Formats: sequence, C-alpha cells, structure tokens
Amino acid sequence: MSWQTYVDSNLVGTGKVAKAAILGLQGGVWASTPGYTLSTEEQKAIVNGFSKPDDVLAGGLRLQGQKFFALRANGDTIQLKKSGDGAIIAKTTQAVLVAEYVAPIQAPEANPVVEGLADYLKSVGY
Repeated sequence: MSWQTYVDSNLVGTGKVAKAAILGLQGGVWASTPGYTLSTEEQKAIVNGFSKPDDVLAGGLRLQGQKFFALRANGDTIQLKKSGDGAIIAKTTQAVLVAEYVAPIQAPEANPVVEGLADYLKSVGY
C-alpha cells in the first residue's frame, strides 16, 4: 500500500480527520492531503517535539501557519487544540502522522483513528 493510501483511506477516509500528512522522522513528507503543506520549519518542530515535549507544552506548534496550543505531549503523541478544531500527532518507528480534525469532530473521535494507524505502522516496522 502506498503512503498516500494511508492518508486518503485510513485517516481522511474515516470522516474523523479533515487533513493529514505523514512525515519521515529523518525529514521529508511521505504523503499528504492535497493542499496540506507544512513548512520545513513546522516539520522540524513537529519531529523535535517528541524529544522536547516540555517545549511543545509551553509554546504549542504551528501547522500551516496556524498556532495550535498543546493539551498533551509525550514521547508518542501530541494533542493540539485551536478554537473548536484540533490536531493529533503520533510518532511511529520511522514516521510521524499529523492529522487535523474540524469541529464538530472532537479529540475522542479522532485520537483512536490516528493512534490506531500509528500502532499498526509500528507493528510492521514503520
């Protein structure tokens, strides 16, 4: 299966995620929703956020230039919020899943989708 299929079917295709991207831990965008572009600086901040969760909790993250505040950040997952919308970022062995949801969808609906795919990718070595 291509990385784009994971974005289109396993994330956005669920109806719980509005836009998403898969980033390589070593850099680069593996796949993304058309038009969903994260700057190089944003990608770097996302990847670094897993090794420095306190920085994310203190300052949040930007996705497509929009400031999100951190609700939770640890070695595997970052939860972000902006007004009624939010984002879930999950780290796998080799990649990072970035998924934004839009109200009325809320974190308890989107989290299992993103974290489930992350768990699957870890189980197959990615």
